[in-house]
Amino acid sequence: MPSDAFELVTRNTEEVVTEGDLEDALDRGEPAAYIGFEPSGTAHLGWLICARKIRDLQEAGFEVTILLADWHAQINDKLDGDLERIQACGRYMEEAMEALGVREDANFVYASDWVADPDYWATVLRVGKSSTLNRIKRAMTIMGREAEDADLDYGKTIYPAMQVADIYYGDFDVALGGMDQRHAHMLARDVASKLDGEPPVAIHTPLLPGLTEAGARMDPTEAKMSKSEPETGVFLHDEPGEVEAKIEDAYCPGGQVEDNPVLALLEMVIWPEIEDAFVVERPEEYGGDLVFETFDEVEAAFDDGELHPLDLKQAVGAELNAVLDQVREHFEANPEGIEALDEALER
Repeated sequence: MPSDAFELVTRNTEEVVTEGDLEDALDRGEPAAYIGFEPSGTAHLGWLICARKIRDLQEAGFEVTILLADWHAQINDKLDGDLERIQACGRYMEEAMEALGVREDANFVYASDWVADPDYWATVLRVGKSSTLNRIKRAMTIMGREAEDADLDYGKTIYPAMQVADIYYGDFDVALGGMDQRHAHMLARDVASKLDGEPPVAIHTPLLPGLTEAGARMDPTEAKMSKSEPETGVFLHDEPGEVEAKIEDAYCPGGQVEDNPVLALLEMVIWPEIEDAFVVERPEEYGGDLVFETFDEVEAAFDDGELHPLDLKQAVGAELNAVLDQVREHFEANPEGIEALDEALER
């Protein structure tokens, strides 16, 4: 029977590859997990989903390493490839994770700390020797690139091999990421036998769709909230009025529960924070308040027209601001995080 730790780790995930491997890792004791981030800009609500899962892993007894992938970001031309700016953004990300509730015992490591070790590059080479160029190029979607981009910049092909090497060099049992990281994690599992290692457990969290109609209808791995397109998402530092305005303008046709970014925000971001019920406040002339104890109840009410899109948007906007208030308070008390972000963005 799965343990409490297993249930904690697997809740609110898109997939776990494989659950049997996860049980084995938990049985071995002292499990280790990692997640990598490119330091490349302002954090959005999708980070909250990752931070919650990091917290779950910590509570389940995992030692968690957060890799601030500065060399990877440089290869991917983030922040103009300026390593000093990328590392400043990494300092901001450390503060952001603390603001999102990640425990202080998480290990923050910069890729630049690892690349000084010849053993790291030996691992990268072994990954490359264990795969084909076509397989590596197919994994380039993890960095928001297409395989064809390698024709213009050979350095881009090093990135997937580095990401796989990160897992084996760090000796991690679990690789955590959004569904957009699946190609790298499956590559890591594929080469395990050739690297004489155990295949890492891949835990993938869902991706928040963009707020626009196009973003809602596309594959989430292609149309997730993006810091490079501010109109597609809500960011941790958006002012309350800005959050409400973005939600009011979001794609949310009445009666449509599929491909609805407002409902997705409610399910993925807000619902895990709800302790009792989700309340939609309405004037008595429009039927009074609606109280929902499950997300399925919200979907059913929206589907049959009992819940109007504007009422849903107003309730979601208010709840999002309640979630973000603690983040705003943290950065107000710890301004060095924003100062580092300003340095990274040269503001």
